Amino acid sequence: MARRSIHLSDNRAEATITHHAQAKGGRYVAKLAGETAEGYLEWEPRGNDVRVATHTVVPPEIGGRGIAAQLVNRLVKDARKQGFRIVPQCSYVEAKFRKNPEWADLRAE
Repeated sequence: MARRSIHLSDNRAEATITHHAQAKGGRYVAKLAGETAEGYLEWEPRGNDVRVATHTVVPPEIGGRGIAAQLVNRLVKDARKQGFRIVPQCSYVEAKFRKNPEWADLRAE
């Protein structure tokens, strides 16, 4: 899968984000009203208390609206609520961790 840079603009849209747990990890899925394209953030478990954020993907049809940021924010919110830490393997998640030093306590290596 090709990677592409995502640049946020002022054209932000509120997404509905759902979490889908799977046997070997999970996926946060973002949907916008009136759109068929979906963005997602995938993670894999490392033990019981660490999730490795492996990919964040937002299709061009819904890009530039803050969807990727909302997906990462949901992962961080769940980490605080559920007590797990995050390995930001995905370059986008890594960039968000660098921009949000208040998340340092949630970072795992």
